[in-house]
Amino acid sequence: MKIKLVIFEDNHQLRKSLEILLNTSESYVVIGNFPHVSKAKEIILDLRPHLVILDIDMPGKDGITAIPVIKEIDPEIFILMYTQFEDDEKIFRSLCAGADGYILKKTSPLKLILALDEVRKGGAPMSPAIARKVLASFHTSVKDKINYNLTSRETEVLKYLIKGCSVKYIASELYIAYETCRSHLKNIYTKLHVNCGKEAIAKVLAEKIEL
Repeated sequence: MKIKLVIFEDNHQLRKSLEILLNTSESYVVIGNFPHVSKAKEIILDLRPHLVILDIDMPGKDGITAIPVIKEIDPEIFILMYTQFEDDEKIFRSLCAGADGYILKKTSPLKLILALDEVRKGGAPMSPAIARKVLASFHTSVKDKINYNLTSRETEVLKYLIKGCSVKYIASELYIAYETCRSHLKNIYTKLHVNCGKEAIAKVLAEKIEL
């Protein structure tokens, strides 16, 4: 069965292009596309998609305001932000609201589909520019950092998490067992006082963490 997608994007040409692209893929089918999120609640309740592609800058309410609305209806609906904005404030707001990934519109079509695949596998995909921005917060001066006492291995796992990698991929790259990787993630969440990978990434943006 194909994954049902809804697109919120105010650019008509881009919205139709995304629909054509995704409908020609083997895994996805677009069941609705809309130029704004003013009726996001009614749309999601009616269509019940598995995944939502969400722009930020749209007429009326911005896309970020729709994230908690969608997640309240069904927390299992994946939300991938698809935007031109690279500033910390919008990334932080999106992730804190519950977005599952953050991809820039300059991303190639193939990489967009790969990002959708990654979201479904439990990853938190981000465009390289966004991942670099988050990782850059690790390299500020020590006096500005808060020390959460992450171990070297936990730091490695966290860096892969920030790049949007799934647990399976991180375990493979670090040559550790899947359950060991999950244990490291659990410890990271406990130390950072967060509940999931998205919140961990948002906290990296909000605070300076000592490595």
